[in-house]
Amino acid sequence: MMKKYILITTILCLICACTTACSNKEPTQANVDDTKIQDSSTTGGDVDDNNTKPQGESTAGEDSEATVVVDEENTKPQVESTASDGIDVDLTALGSIMVYAEVYNMMTNPDDYMGKTIKMSGPYYASYYDMTDSYYHYVIIEDATACCKQGLEFVWSGDRSYPEDYPEESTQIEVTGVFGSYDELDITYYYLAVDDISILK
Repeated sequence: MMKKYILITTILCLICACTTACSNKEPTQANVDDTKIQDSSTTGGDVDDNNTKPQGESTAGEDSEATVVVDEENTKPQVESTASDGIDVDLTALGSIMVYAEVYNMMTNPDDYMGKTIKMSGPYYASYYDMTDSYYHYVIIEDATACCKQGLEFVWSGDRSYPEDYPEESTQIEVTGVFGSYDELDITYYYLAVDDISILK
């Protein structure tokens, strides 16, 4: 069983390396869309009718233990919490290889995560998108070699202004939020709706 798990992990790493282009560019939605990092609104989020930007809602939880569950049919890793703290997927409990593979899976199989509470950490990044005249906020996940990056958008609930209410770019943060999707300019984006963010030291 252990050999099978190691083999599956190795295959996932190769898939990620082949399908995601390494670049020195800042992560814009390069892995999902050319101008924004792939986003998502939650099923619990409210959408502003003026610009369809979701106003996030989530239920934050405490730290939890997590185990990796391998789907025998498609060999995609999925982290499931074993604690009763309300967190369904705890990415903070994984190493860099598995975290990157799991976030990649979120972007390619988003329906598997809809409505789930996800906890993750990484450097904060903000991106301005002139088509909507809006800033978008991300937690960035790097692969083990720090070559390839994947970003997951989060929407922080409440009346907040950028940059006054947000941390400086590259600050390590931790967020817990509900995964979902929203449509903007005829494109579907995926994100976490969060109530709060924690700055890590």
